[in-house]
Amino acid sequence: MKQIVVISGKGGTGKTVITGAFAALAKNKVMADCDVDAADLHLLLQPRIKERHDFRSGLSASIDKKICRQCGKCIAACRFSAIKRGGSTSGGDAIGDGFVIDRISCEGCAFCSHICPVGAIKMEENLAGEWFISETRFGPMVHAKLGIAEENSGKLVSLVRKKAKEVAENNNCDWVIIDGAPGIGCPVIASLSGIDYAVVVTEPTLSGLHDALRVIEVTEHFNVPSRLVINKYDLNPDMSKKIEEHCAKNGISLIGKVRFDKTVVEAMVEGKTIMEYKDTPVKDEICSIWEKLQA
Repeated sequence: MKQIVVISGKGGTGKTVITGAFAALAKNKVMADCDVDAADLHLLLQPRIKERHDFRSGLSASIDKKICRQCGKCIAACRFSAIKRGGSTSGGDAIGDGFVIDRISCEGCAFCSHICPVGAIKMEENLAGEWFISETRFGPMVHAKLGIAEENSGKLVSLVRKKAKEVAENNNCDWVIIDGAPGIGCPVIASLSGIDYAVVVTEPTLSGLHDALRVIEVTEHFNVPSRLVINKYDLNPDMSKKIEEHCAKNGISLIGKVRFDKTVVEAMVEGKTIMEYKDTPVKDEICSIWEKLQA
């Protein structure tokens, strides 16, 4: 079983389009959407949810109003001003007689639970999102949705990766195709662990090259072989040529270029991958990239 992750140094380069095309081309595979902060692979693959699970991570304070003596020590100790007397706050719960904990302001440091003389404050695990095992027209898919303003997206990515691998092993699949997050942060690092190949998608701009080189440095740090794809290369041929020259000079493997084509957008509007849509040179270019990855 081989695991391939499609990533990019910045958002909007077209990695989800490439991932969706790979999902249509690959045989006997599992798909995973590890861009949990802004998941969108489901818009192309239209999964039918079979299993739904809660994702819990991080802690928030909670006060037992039956024990609380309203001494105010927790208010004085909280450096985040997450505990107040009276009124209400966004996302807050009125606790005791007028005590309020703002769950958005609460950082889960637990200092208030240690300072409370009667042990009225407990730390409770947050419901931070959901993760799903679904079925698509191309096979199984594992994906997730991180809650608004919730943390630990890297932890959720690791969970999605783990479950996708389990599904692949249980079904004797040959591939796990992963749509990764953009950038070089924690979700990307979590997406790269134990991966066989990383496909880095960039666009022909100076910022696109700069950010692609940053994410390639991350793949090298974790000893993950990377391959570069230039998407919409014909929008800036001069910059595309500079990227090719840079790759040749620095030993970066460029495995393909994909032209700009309005039919890609038309396919997305209809909820289809480009491989299911009209015949276009883009399909041949992506097929060539996939064949090189298989080889």
